[in-house]
Amino acid sequence: MGYLADSLHWIAVALWAGVLWAIGLIAVPLIFVTVEDRALAVMLAGKMFAVVGYIGMGCGAYLILFRLIRQGVVSFGQFFFWIAMVMFLLTLLGYFAQPILELVKNWTLPRQAIESILEDRSASWYGIYSALYVVQAALALVLVVRQPTAAP
Repeated sequence: MGYLADSLHWIAVALWAGVLWAIGLIAVPLIFVTVEDRALAVMLAGKMFAVVGYIGMGCGAYLILFRLIRQGVVSFGQFFFWIAMVMFLLTLLGYFAQPILELVKNWTLPRQAIESILEDRSASWYGIYSALYVVQAALALVLVVRQPTAAP
């Protein structure tokens, strides 16, 4: 692979880490502190996290495929590959689990019953999601810090 593929590798690392940190650790908390309308804040945060998901899926897929194509099965023994894989799986989990929660909320059972059942679980889900997001942001830091000086 050439210069472009190598450059895209480093750009994908920087973009993925940057969007995780900028949106999840700076922009969204700032929205919840600044915007008084809670529903608007939740809607904005949801849209921002969707963008983080798209970027994460794209960058993760590129990094994993790049390493597999460039280095073959040797990739499976590399720290970078597994950090990128875990981050990619966390991205998929965060992106696809959220619609499932919304679907359950919209079941045809009486709304009050659903809300009472899911109130505690919804709070738990957001707590788990937040913890996984912080883990993903920390893993992004590892990807950035552990970059070799030469191309992979």
